[in-house]
Amino acid sequence: MIDIKQNYFELLALPVSFQVDGALLSARYRELQKVLHPDRFAHLSERERRLSEQYTAFLNEAQTTLKSPLKRAQYLLYLQGLDTLSETSVIMESAFLMRQMMLREELEEAGSAVDPESALGSLSEEVSAELRGQRQQFEAQYIASEFESAAGTVRKMQFLEKLVLEIEALEDELLD
Repeated sequence: MIDIKQNYFELLALPVSFQVDGALLSARYRELQKVLHPDRFAHLSERERRLSEQYTAFLNEAQTTLKSPLKRAQYLLYLQGLDTLSETSVIMESAFLMRQMMLREELEEAGSAVDPESALGSLSEEVSAELRGQRQQFEAQYIASEFESAAGTVRKMQFLEKLVLEIEALEDELLD
């Protein structure tokens, strides 16, 4: 069986890094999934079946976390002792917050624009480019062991990822 005290990178035999080989992650996940699948334990005791389910849940959480750049960044900082998930009293740079307000206004206006699809497409490209920049900044900060700065960058990534989801939701709404 697996050791649920391992970190997700160890579990999936991947280097602890912000950059993850997606194909290798998927391959390792499938290998472990075959070994841990609860059906393989159907003939065993109730305790062993429950353990199998717990291991499978741990594996699924590991795969989901490492697959997402934002969750992976948060997890990397968690491994360094920084919890970016539960902190609520975070001071953000005013320039970044103003930028977010402008982007949200653009999102609101895009829905009623003459060509909403084009407006949303442009906004989506702009936000995606900004998100890529934040991811690159996070990686550089993480490599340099600037974990507090990296935590601030993760918070910016959270804002931008939420905005990406809102843009996609509005695009879906317009297509319906």
